[in-house]
Amino acid sequence: MTQKEVAISYLEHLENGNMDQVIKLFNINGMVHSPIYGNMKAEKFYRGLKSDTTNSKLNLIGIFEENDASRLALYFSYDWTLKNNQNVKFDVVDIIEFDPLNKISQLKIIYDTVLARKLVKRLKK
Repeated sequence: MTQKEVAISYLEHLENGNMDQVIKLFNINGMVHSPIYGNMKAEKFYRGLKSDTTNSKLNLIGIFEENDASRLALYFSYDWTLKNNQNVKFDVVDIIEFDPLNKISQLKIIYDTVLARKLVKRLKK
């Protein structure tokens, strides 16, 4: 798969809650850098996200690619329903770095966490 195809597959699997498929897009040492959950291996991050989530609706706004680079950025809206039925909507930019086999090696999530952080904190109590 091309980097762009990997990125689109990532969004599709994330929206459908297919975390095993999301994890397969990462290399064995793949890391996620999240403003709420912190820095962790992809498998741990996506298993935790799945356990906190009832539903996700994603709407791709744009894909930004660099010529001759091993990274791209996804810009999308995220409508997230947590397992306690709290809902939050926000825009997200995911910066994805790829290894030479087009597996994800790093994914950095960027978004305004003001509302989401409060809801996740309540969920963890």
